[in-house]
Amino acid sequence: MSLPAPAAPPRPAYRDVNVLRWLTAYTASVTGDVVYFLALSWAATRVAGPSQVGLVVAAGALPRAVLMLGGGVVADRFGPRRVAVVSDAVRCGVILVTAGAVVAAAPGVRLLIAVALVFGAVDAVFMPAVGALPPRITTPAQLARVQGMRGLSIRLGNATGPLLAGALLVSGGTAGAFAASGTLFAVSLVLLLTVRTSEPPRPAPLPRGSARRELGDGLRYLRRHRLLAPLVVVTGLSEMCFSGPVATGLVLLADERGWGAPGMGWIAGAFSVGAAAAALLLTAAPRIPRAGLAMAGALLVTAAGAVALGRAASLPAAVAFGALIGMSSGFTTTVTGALIQTETDPRYLGRVTSVTTLCTLGLAPALFPAVGITVHLWGAGVFFTGCGAVCLLAAVLALSTPVLRRAGLRPPGR
Repeated sequence: MSLPAPAAPPRPAYRDVNVLRWLTAYTASVTGDVVYFLALSWAATRVAGPSQVGLVVAAGALPRAVLMLGGGVVADRFGPRRVAVVSDAVRCGVILVTAGAVVAAAPGVRLLIAVALVFGAVDAVFMPAVGALPPRITTPAQLARVQGMRGLSIRLGNATGPLLAGALLVSGGTAGAFAASGTLFAVSLVLLLTVRTSEPPRPAPLPRGSARRELGDGLRYLRRHRLLAPLVVVTGLSEMCFSGPVATGLVLLADERGWGAPGMGWIAGAFSVGAAAAALLLTAAPRIPRAGLAMAGALLVTAAGAVALGRAASLPAAVAFGALIGMSSGFTTTVTGALIQTETDPRYLGRVTSVTTLCTLGLAPALFPAVGITVHLWGAGVFFTGCGAVCLLAAVLALSTPVLRRAGLRPPGR
């Protein structure tokens, strides 16, 4: 009697065409976001001067932060793929219409604020939906790799977006930059339409109620979960300084030490290279043993690196510490994202993703004023020491929570 042939090993995520389509769509979306943001800021500067740029940017950040949790409810109720496709289509239409309006007449501050408000509101729905897709396009064992690939995508978009925006603003003006951003969203939309998703096994569906009731249900699920509750807190703390405020801190640090714009560029570049290296390593790694403990160790490295960066006396030392922080914080971001998507009940994934996205991105604009005030009163070294203290607090929480310290990346139920 012949034995059945052994099952073929699962295909790595970086060789899965379906995952690659999602990744390409995500990269186009990230790049389009960067081009849109720079075009919006440039248009506001040209129309009303630097004093109005903050008002226009805040007009987009406010609805994104306020509506982010509601976006998670929408993703869970209607399915993340459908919500991502529809919201991406709306973003594409809004930006292309804006490009046409800019061609027809010079944009005013009211138009720019209106565009920022609409885009921010739609983004609050798109971000939780597209973030909740990975568990539906790959296996739980591949989620760490997918998160690593997502990190590479973000770095690529953040690197190429400003170059593309700058070239377009010179050659085609604000209208050309908006048109290019809308085209990138159109590319993202077409690719998302080709992505195949599968519904993971789940218990009987939850009864639907009002949006407020579903949001409350999701928050209660998160609060009562033994692993997710502390993990989301650790994620928020670890990303608090590194999802935006640290970039402002680098500018002020370089200015304070006399390194100028080139010095700031070298440190920021080293940070990005370190983060990309961590993402590439985790994309290729077959597994992450003792993921919770490794995450806590990376947070300790980030805390030490942030304090050292703030005290660096020379530019080469600051560049080295910037690369170290980028690598350790990039590792933490990938592992926390994979753990959240592995452990979350699929029925709540959109709402949980909206909470983590709000913690990491939605609230970042509120911290920007604190960066300037801290550096003005006490110096850049104190700001980076504060970042290190926040990361240390996250590491202590991870190490002092047994279920989080022992967490591993494995399919649920094993």
